[in-house]
Amino acid sequence: MVGQVIIHPLSGEDLVWAHALIEREWGGLTMVSRGVLYDMRAFPGAVAWLEGARAGLAIYRLDGAECEVMSLNSLVEGAGIGTALLEAVMDTARAAGCQRVFLITTNDNTPALRFYQRRGFRLVALRPGALNAARQLKPDIPAVGLDGIPLRDELELERALERVMHLRTG
Repeated sequence: MVGQVIIHPLSGEDLVWAHALIEREWGGLTMVSRGVLYDMRAFPGAVAWLEGARAGLAIYRLDGAECEVMSLNSLVEGAGIGTALLEAVMDTARAAGCQRVFLITTNDNTPALRFYQRRGFRLVALRPGALNAARQLKPDIPAVGLDGIPLRDELELERALERVMHLRTG
């Protein structure tokens, strides 16, 4: 049996670990989303802890009524880490007044498509050929991704955030 997942905001103590994870898992500290190059070190995040060790990381970007999940990594499969991180980001987005949470993934990332759709996200946009343009900003994006699938397109998924109603008494 796996222990309880505990989520904490990304703090200064986590930065070296978080930056190394991002660099290893995402091929550098920059990320291209919808034609914009972002420095991942500029954004807040959430760290998942499991049995006394860091076990996952989510980085997100708040922008008015929207929150973009920039990255989500679980280091232990099947322990609920990804779900706990995603729920923490959605709670933060709600508290910030966001109306939706969205993310961009690539056409090869079938595990992410499965994960997010099972958690209420819907496909809302396909950007054919977007990875060719992204390579102009980040040339080290590989030509081939998961399962030997050519990396070509961006897919956008979103989940509308329900409003939290506060009841007045008295």
